[in-house]
Amino acid sequence: MFKFLKKDAFWLGITIGIVVPGVIYLLLHFININVRNHVSDRPYLTESMVQILSLVMNLLLMRYYLINLKADKTGRGILLITFILGITFFIFNM
Repeated sequence: MFKFLKKDAFWLGITIGIVVPGVIYLLLHFININVRNHVSDRPYLTESMVQILSLVMNLLLMRYYLINLKADKTGRGILLITFILGITFFIFNM
């Protein structure tokens, strides 16, 4: 079905590295807003925790591409974006 996700291309890793944390961030953010609106006045997760959890998915995907699929270029693209997002996180949250 998604055969293009099994390719070994640096641009694919960069794309996955940007899209997946963005989607996870939006999902966690909306879940957090709904929990705050329906259960309590405080958010369940802090904003920095939502950001870190969205980056964790990149690490799992990177491991999958590097070890299971042996797609080094795709894994390196995911790794590059993960480092950039991690450094950006620490710059803006410290």
